[in-house]
Amino acid sequence: MTSPDRASQTGVAAYPRRATLLVTTTLAALAMIGPFTIDTIFPGFEAIGRDFDADAAALQQITSVYLLSFALMSVFHGPISDALGRKPVMIGGLLGYVVASVVCALAPTLGALLVARVFQGLFAGAATIVSRAVIRDLFSGAEAQRLMARVMMIFAVAPAVAPVIGGEILRLGPWHWIFWFVAVYGIGAAVLTAVVLPETHPRERRSPLRVGSVLRSLGHVARSGRFQRLAFSAAFVFAAYFLYVVAAPIVVVDLLGRGEQDFWILFVPMIGGMVTGSMLTNRLAGRVEGPRMVDVTMVGLVLAAALNVLLCAVAPTLPWAVLGPAAMGVAIGVAFPVQQLAMLDLFPEARGAAASMASFAALVFNALLAGVISPLVTGTLLTAALTSAFFAVVGAALWVWHRRATSETATEAPTPASADAPTGGAASADAG
Repeated sequence: MTSPDRASQTGVAAYPRRATLLVTTTLAALAMIGPFTIDTIFPGFEAIGRDFDADAAALQQITSVYLLSFALMSVFHGPISDALGRKPVMIGGLLGYVVASVVCALAPTLGALLVARVFQGLFAGAATIVSRAVIRDLFSGAEAQRLMARVMMIFAVAPAVAPVIGGEILRLGPWHWIFWFVAVYGIGAAVLTAVVLPETHPRERRSPLRVGSVLRSLGHVARSGRFQRLAFSAAFVFAAYFLYVVAAPIVVVDLLGRGEQDFWILFVPMIGGMVTGSMLTNRLAGRVEGPRMVDVTMVGLVLAAALNVLLCAVAPTLPWAVLGPAAMGVAIGVAFPVQQLAMLDLFPEARGAAASMASFAALVFNALLAGVISPLVTGTLLTAALTSAFFAVVGAALWVWHRRATSETATEAPTPASADAPTGGAASADAG
């Protein structure tokens, strides 16, 4: 297998096609851990509520505590991988995730289940977050964008498939079996990681594993004004779409009046939109500049959010109620790979730390979205659509701010971009 350093410089052409396919599949499997952990259990909420005598607000914490713990630990996975290497962190996290999933399956009370979900979140991010740094370790420029888009095309299927799998598992047995399923999935992901992925962060590039070094690396990333604008833009843009994911039990069962086997009605159109957007990104990579692509996408996202508000105001029924989220999914599929790579490229010497901080803002917001915001704004389809539109507008405005600030910085102090960091290195990351 071609070395990661050579592949990063020369792209897919220097990387064996079969190896690229296996790596793409493995990275997608790692990215799918999050959706499977969140969405597979949705059909089991009603049964969990009956077993533990819990209401809808209490059940929503099953999602929010996972997201919050995932977010808190996400800050450290990347810097640790900068020090120890990518594979040890990913495999160790997956093994911890498997143990936590088994504890979830055996939980005798809702409190015990929530504690186990906290530990699921603490370990799950090791594979999903560090895998983004692996993509940028392997490839650069348009090839990195294509690989990120391909991973996202496969990953996007997970939120549609996961609740269907959960529903089918409930036909065969109790809700506990769903957690046994994700535990087995975690074992499979760990085996793939160990066998397929190369170590993409060689020893000579690693940083010392010291608390001070880790905190300085995170602080350097967090203080960058350019990074802050990108991170919060990506968080708000994704929240416009993710609101419908975390609120799916309310939207599908309470607002649309469907059953626990009908989550596909919402997820299939949404994921279809995201896959379409990822395909566009894959096809346009190298032909259209990434930032220019996102410029157009932000206009489309705001228009899709406005259409969603209109349809929910006029015809809050199927199929109209799912058209807006599906259209927003197209925008997410285009914007997500470009924005994620842009954040990683700001810090080529600390991609793990950049991947962690890029995830942190979005994950904290998503945890609040699941546990606090979504129960308050999903009284009707219209209030959900208005909230989603607000997130879309804020995310687009932050992107516009980032683009203008970047343009002004480039005009004042133009410097040629390096091959390894097309959007600027750590020094330029603090500008603006």
